[in-house]
Amino acid sequence: MAELRAHADASIVIMLIGNKADLVDSRAVEFAETQNLFFFETSALSGENVEPAFLTLLQEIYDVVSKKALDSSNLVKPNGGLLSGLKIEAAQSEVSEMKNLSTCSC
Repeated sequence: MAELRAHADASIVIMLIGNKADLVDSRAVEFAETQNLFFFETSALSGENVEPAFLTLLQEIYDVVSKKALDSSNLVKPNGGLLSGLKIEAAQSEVSEMKNLSTCSC
């Protein structure tokens, strides 16, 4: 985590995804809490929380990018125009297709 944070942008979004949510006795949530990470428990067996984890991560990334766009909206490009932010769109068909392909073969 220290190396990741040392070399990544300060606004990086990090999420820890714990698999095997169906094994309640083997939980390890403390690491995510101490590192101030987003955390989701998922199950490849049942598919529980897989899609919400990715959608939450996308939303957090979108929020960071949007905030950067707002913060830089007063900056001027060399050609005289204003800098513009990026728009991230996740098509529902792509999410559904990824969900259909996300079966674990291990």
